[in-house]
Amino acid sequence: ALTVTSMALFIIAQAPEPYIVITGFEVTITFFFIILYMLRLDRLIDCLFWPLLDIINSMVTTIFMIIISVLALIPETSTFIVLGGVFGLLAAVCCIADGALIYRKLLRNPSGPYQKKPIHDKI
Repeated sequence: ALTVTSMALFIIAQAPEPYIVITGFEVTITFFFIILYMLRLDRLIDCLFWPLLDIINSMVTTIFMIIISVLALIPETSTFIVLGGVFGLLAAVCCIADGALIYRKLLRNPSGPYQKKPIHDKI
């Protein structure tokens, strides 16, 4: 939601195209992962390790959003561009938290949710 808000503010302010394109790209990738997990396609396509791809996506999103947000905040040309930069920084912080939480989950359960446990472990 923060990335979509940042993109909308950049569009309203008619910010330079790289701001809009990069935030739009990040929104598209995020929606891809949401749809992927909602439709359970990650369990059908088991040749990829999806949590690792999610962590990599969080890192790339964090880097891009920090760069774009800092570039948007430096000149302070428009209120909407500044607000887009602030929302972009908030999105970067949330992406850092997302990557850290997924990493912690992988450390605790490295086999993932796909491995079935023997019946005697349930008793």
